[in-house]
Amino acid sequence: MNRMLVFMSLCALLCLASCAKKEEEKEEETKYLVTSPLRKDTTITNDFVAQIHSIQHIELRALEKGYLQKIFVDEGQYVKKGQLMFKILPIQYQAELLKAQAEANYVDVEYKNTKLLADSNIVSKNELALARAKLDKAKAEVSVAQIHLGFTEVRAPFDGIMDHFQVRLGSLVNEGDLLTTLSDNSKMWVYFNVPEAEYLNYKTHAQEENLKNVNLLMANQRLYNQSGVVQTIEADFNNETGNIAFRATFPNPNGLLRHGETGNIQMTLPMRNALIIPQKATFEVLEKKYVYVIDKDSKVRSREITIAAEMPHIFVVRSGLNQDDKILLEGLRQVKENEKIQYKFVQPASVIANLSLYAE
Repeated sequence: MNRMLVFMSLCALLCLASCAKKEEEKEEETKYLVTSPLRKDTTITNDFVAQIHSIQHIELRALEKGYLQKIFVDEGQYVKKGQLMFKILPIQYQAELLKAQAEANYVDVEYKNTKLLADSNIVSKNELALARAKLDKAKAEVSVAQIHLGFTEVRAPFDGIMDHFQVRLGSLVNEGDLLTTLSDNSKMWVYFNVPEAEYLNYKTHAQEENLKNVNLLMANQRLYNQSGVVQTIEADFNNETGNIAFRATFPNPNGLLRHGETGNIQMTLPMRNALIIPQKATFEVLEKKYVYVIDKDSKVRSREITIAAEMPHIFVVRSGLNQDDKILLEGLRQVKENEKIQYKFVQPASVIANLSLYAE
């Protein structure tokens, strides 16, 4: 019996010691890290969806009706300005030119005979003028026939790259039919839409900060190795989207960029007196961002915030927080609304500088 009492007493002591140890561990675990927003000047890099266009991208169309007699180039080929690309069967236009030239020769003989008679005062000067007018008309018709014959040859209007053919050899083409397209990719125009707030920031600081240079993130998530320059901003905002279109010009010396590609423009803008917090100090409910604010009684209270910009590991806060507010940095899933906690305050500059040390 005595042994049993001793054994039970030992068990009770062990339980009490274990409970005390657990209480002590729990008390240590519930000492949360807390910080405040950091106020400082910074820069943000915004991404804008972009469309890439050649500086010249045109449609080449048939200028005359006829059968496509010859194709001198291939799809995807680089062509030089003035290079012959297509030839439409010229038989009809050659015949028209020969006819016009023969008519011009005949009228020229008539004119010379009339001039001899006019010089001898056999015919009037009015008759000579009429013969001259006929000659001028015949020569004009020769010029028109030469132009029509020239239209049977389609030449490159500038250096560029051919697109795929819309017709094949031997096809009957009508005047105005599309043959192919031609792109000058020596430089590329990249169009992107900027919201009103970012536009105002850009216009405010563009000159003092030299913000005209932008970068292009390509579809494979790699940065294009050339920087672009913002050269054009459209006149009006789109009332439906609230955006305005920018155009940046990028050099394309290696021909990597092609007409019709997509990507993202990265534009760096300054932010004065930005209020910065770690992203890990926030949580989301129904697509709204919240933080836990510690009040004067050390109680946890959730507060909605709005985000002005997002950068790696940090948010720039537009509204909802003040510089003096204390926010919960760790243990957001372990606390409850209005719960009183113990905490350790960490200076915001130290938190931002060492975010990786506070990773959960």
